[in-house]
Amino acid sequence: MDDNKDVLIKRCLEKSDDAMKGAELALQHNYIDSALNRLYYAVFHTVTALSRKHDFVTNKHLKLLDWFNKKFIHEDKVFDMDLIRIYTDAMQFKQKSEYDAMYAPCIEQVVELYERVKMFLEIVRKEI
Repeated sequence: MDDNKDVLIKRCLEKSDDAMKGAELALQHNYIDSALNRLYYAVFHTVTALSRKHDFVTNKHLKLLDWFNKKFIHEDKVFDMDLIRIYTDAMQFKQKSEYDAMYAPCIEQVVELYERVKMFLEIVRKEI
């Protein structure tokens, strides 16, 4: 990898780590919507690092998700279907919490997602 690519990947992973720390702090203080936002961005930044490694660059969230699903779940079969479910769940929970005023997830759902996202990050980072 060239130095610039390495720097971009490292920065994406740092952002992912920061997002997970933010999710943990938000959960400790029952800031559910903030936790959901941070969990999604931990996934997003990790997948962005993976995409940079493979020279795929986009600033579109759905395009990144589609690329990950196509390349790593269906074509190359690097990851199990569980990972795309975690990714889509994180995205959907975040969107609901931001745009649906009536949506109120319980803390248990968010803690479960937190644990699933931790697993996602551990697995995906092994490929970076």
